[in-house]
Amino acid sequence: MKNPGLLNWTLLILLGLIWGASFLGVSLALDSFGPITIAAGRIAIAAVIVTLAGRLMGHGLPSFHTATGRRTWLFALGMALFTNAIPFSLLSWAQLHVSSGYAGITMAVVPLLVLPLAHIFIPGEQLTKLKVFGFLVGFIGVVILIGPAQILQSGGSDIENIARLAAVGASACYAIGSIITRLSPKGPQLAFAAAALILAALLLLPVALLVEGVPAVPGAKALAGMLYLGIFPTALATVMLVFVIKSAGPAFLSLVNYQVPVWAVVFGMVFLGEALPGQFIWALGLILLGLAISQANTLRRLL
Repeated sequence: MKNPGLLNWTLLILLGLIWGASFLGVSLALDSFGPITIAAGRIAIAAVIVTLAGRLMGHGLPSFHTATGRRTWLFALGMALFTNAIPFSLLSWAQLHVSSGYAGITMAVVPLLVLPLAHIFIPGEQLTKLKVFGFLVGFIGVVILIGPAQILQSGGSDIENIARLAAVGASACYAIGSIITRLSPKGPQLAFAAAALILAALLLLPVALLVEGVPAVPGAKALAGMLYLGIFPTALATVMLVFVIKSAGPAFLSLVNYQVPVWAVVFGMVFLGEALPGQFIWALGLILLGLAISQANTLRRLL
């Protein structure tokens, strides 16, 4: 087990802050942009930055002339869809109807959903009794978070209920994207991320123009939100996480999952004046508890 060191702990905390503030960024950007345009814009900005960063570090895009390169592009397409285009669009749309804090809490669901997927697709990642127990505890939190009683009572017509499901659906996409990334061919991770961002931008920009049209001149607040989303949680965070994975390992990076929902709630309350119902706080507690139980062995090695 690698010793993370002070630099990696610092980067881990910064990653939690950056990703936690992304939901605030979406709320600001929604002041002038449509949800699909926000997703397409942040991806396009990040694609340029990550591609340039990869070039500077000596990593070009995967080659189309080798079987491994073509296979990498195929996996990059999966990542483009499930880590970028679909979840970014779902979350941006969901935040039209739910708080940024709620959207942030749903991100704690991602590592729980990874457990059964990893059991099926990743050799050596079988479910243990402890992981199953942690998953069940966290799943209770997810049920509380979605609020199935309200959904059943409204017959599914309440747009807020649909938005809650959309946010959780984004978490499911991230979980699928995580498995795709882990199964992808070995190679420079920045090159892989750049390829995925380029594909996501090429897919989503036409959809945004078709559905939402050319956006009007944005206000300063919305523009700041869009630039933040593209530069920090989508681009800079990618470069940072590649460094952390290489120097401290993916298990250490997984600790960021405990931070993101907490920071999202804090930023929403401080900057947007959001008030979260007690139901959501209980849900967050159960999800994080389930996550801690399922990762107990990893936590013992790292902390």
